[in-house]
Amino acid sequence: MQVALIGVTGYSGMTLYQMLLSHPAIKAVTLYGHNLTTPTPLATLVPPLGFLTPDAMVQPYSATRIMATTEAVFFATSAGVTRQLAAPYLAAQFPVIDLSGDFRLKDPAAYTAWYHQPAAPAEALASAYYGLAEFGSAAGHAYVANPGCYATATLLALAPLVQQHLIDPARIIVHAMSGTSGAGKSLSTATHFSVTDENLQLYKLNQHQHLPEMLQQLQAWDPTIKALQFSTTLLPVTRGLMSTCYLTCTPAQAAQVDQAFTTTYANQPWVQYLGETMPTLKTVVGANYCAIGAVYNPATQCLMVVSVIDNLIKGAGGQALQNFNQFFGFAPTAGLPTTVTLP
Repeated sequence: MQVALIGVTGYSGMTLYQMLLSHPAIKAVTLYGHNLTTPTPLATLVPPLGFLTPDAMVQPYSATRIMATTEAVFFATSAGVTRQLAAPYLAAQFPVIDLSGDFRLKDPAAYTAWYHQPAAPAEALASAYYGLAEFGSAAGHAYVANPGCYATATLLALAPLVQQHLIDPARIIVHAMSGTSGAGKSLSTATHFSVTDENLQLYKLNQHQHLPEMLQQLQAWDPTIKALQFSTTLLPVTRGLMSTCYLTCTPAQAAQVDQAFTTTYANQPWVQYLGETMPTLKTVVGANYCAIGAVYNPATQCLMVVSVIDNLIKGAGGQALQNFNQFFGFAPTAGLPTTVTLP
């Protein structure tokens, strides 16, 4: 089959493109730039990818051409793009996997408040499927909103505990840390080498745009959850994300934690539960895995759950491919990397 990718010049798009090329069911990937006016060699826009596909061209955007020549489209664009481009795909029920945040939130007012720009129409938001791949299937859902990287790691860490009511829903504290690739390619003082190297920086305190999508999903699992405390730190590394959750539970609840994680993820090839062994970034970077560890402190009745992912794979392009595989009925591991980057 043939698929289209809009947004190959961003970090998530670059990563997704490489995985699409290795997918056994995909014979061709057509590239588009939503702001291009003339065809441009991929090697000009992203020179490293030019070595993979030296003849590849990035075409000016055309929804009509995409729907006439491909069977699915991936958007790896910045926030604010797909809300302006989605209408023809929604009308035609054409398969879309959207890596941006434009269709993750169901409430237009929430999107405007957190993303600081106009939202897509309410009926369009309602029609989108939130594709947290381990908890549902994209099959039958033409428009898939791919979860954010912080949301993916955090929700996978919390899901078994929230669903089985093993923690205090009024006290959920999450401290998440990500490499600089999570900030995208845009130049900024915060990601300047001289600022990032040998440094740690808290950012977007109580303002991160992934917070409302996490709360939206947590409340779908347990409506008694009213809020969560969420902070983010920029790490002096390129790739990798660690989400550390501090949760309150009784000793009786803590005794059920291992079984909750084991049962929930027993048939999920991309989630590794490690018990009390704490995962590191190098446990997953380069692969589509999410690795989770949990330790309980009876003195404080605090359960600490640590979840790690590669933010560009499991947190972006890899999960997009999981949703693609679900939609078209391919194997859940098709086209996805299993080998971590070592050392």
